[in-house]
Amino acid sequence: MRAPPFVRRHKKKLIALGVLLAAPVAAHLVVDRMTRLEPPAIAPLALVMVETDGVRHAGRGWSTVRGVRLAHLAGSPEEIGTEHTTLLRDRMIANEEIVWSGFRDVVPFAPARVLLFDAGRYRYRHVDEGFPDARRREVAAEARAFTPDPFSSHMATYPRMVFLHALYDIALSFEHSPLLGCTAFGLGPEATTDGHALFARAFDFEAADVFDRDKAVFIVREDGKIPFASVAWPGLVGVVTGMNAEGVAVAVNGGRAKEPSTTGIPVAFSLRETLESAHDTGEAIAILSRQNVMVSHLVFVGDAKGRFVVVERAPGMPPYVREAKDPSRLAVTNHFEGPLGGDERDVRVRATTTTLPRRARVDELVAAVAPHSADVTRAVGMLRDHGCAGGESCLLGDRRSLDAFIATHGVVFDLTAKAAWVSEGPHLSGRFVKIDLTTIVSTKEGKVPTVELDTIPADEVLEDGRYTEGRERAGGPLMGPGARPPKHGGPK
Repeated sequence: MRAPPFVRRHKKKLIALGVLLAAPVAAHLVVDRMTRLEPPAIAPLALVMVETDGVRHAGRGWSTVRGVRLAHLAGSPEEIGTEHTTLLRDRMIANEEIVWSGFRDVVPFAPARVLLFDAGRYRYRHVDEGFPDARRREVAAEARAFTPDPFSSHMATYPRMVFLHALYDIALSFEHSPLLGCTAFGLGPEATTDGHALFARAFDFEAADVFDRDKAVFIVREDGKIPFASVAWPGLVGVVTGMNAEGVAVAVNGGRAKEPSTTGIPVAFSLRETLESAHDTGEAIAILSRQNVMVSHLVFVGDAKGRFVVVERAPGMPPYVREAKDPSRLAVTNHFEGPLGGDERDVRVRATTTTLPRRARVDELVAAVAPHSADVTRAVGMLRDHGCAGGESCLLGDRRSLDAFIATHGVVFDLTAKAAWVSEGPHLSGRFVKIDLTTIVSTKEGKVPTVELDTIPADEVLEDGRYTEGRERAGGPLMGPGARPPKHGGPK
């Protein structure tokens, strides 16, 4: 049977068009085969979630809402991973749905989404090689318990969860990362009323408001490790902000220097490894110094004795440790002050973000703390500061202030008492809720808090309506409901 005249006339063009259309499909199939990540072999473990009086139980794990969501996970890596998913699967699904729908909104053209996705999968095809073995087993257990998986059409469960746990590093590798807005400070025993060490931080991550509204505080007790608390969200049992039962705290602030690497230990697992082993700041420095990292960043470290340092890290570079000039106070934003400070990427961060004005303002605030005058309430007030450095007038929502209504969470750790005060939301304006780590880990099963909730009241701007004005000025998140760019108020 002869082809139609049109086909005969344009045979070569049609063949070329067919090849052009088939090439992306073929490339996608090749990428899919080349980027398959196989989970480690783990023993089957199935748990059933039972909920009584607002507390969910599964294995040795439990979860409840006490102002913020708490999740206690205990046992082997496999048990912790299974407990995590069994207790919080519904919240993990809600969070991930925001990410996928946000990706569709940001990149509405489906072929472009596939291309971007495949490029990322190929670039980070060896990312799990940097995971500690215990974390690979834990993620494998999470994935196995995540059944049925409503997102399996995007990617198989295990590799998708691998990428989600490395998302902080992958996001920081992009020039316009939403992770360059965090501020932290420490106040030592000489600065506080009771001689305790206070560690405060605002985590300005603007991906979606769900990470603020539905944050989770994980209390993790891995067999043979130091228990720790991590302020994150359902789906991430790593650490971006955390404190352990020895009174050591760590928090990561994004920075930019040197070329990112596609291999190394992700930040969330790097900081977790630190908290599970370090008894003081010196030990934390030693652990952080041994790790190979994927992206440049700053780690703020403090301990119960009030020793604060900033560890500046980048791929292929020895870490630089910045000690406090005044041992009673130290602050950090998003630029480097050691050898990485001359990097052209760091210079650009200084010029195009608010790291310098925020640093100037937080330095003013910590310098104004008289000896033996600070407490947790004062530290929370400093995190909520809406002013600008040098007495310059600035409107609510100005990103040069410490609180521009964009933080995913705010935390004040009393490192001496091993207690955490965590923002309830929205952002830093809602109440801060006390979580006593020592009380929770005092029993083998992990004691569920039952005492009356101890809180620091909401910021007055939330009560008098000024929050709405400031939030509108600051702009919405990158994804999800309310996504919109900032109106004004200085660079990010």
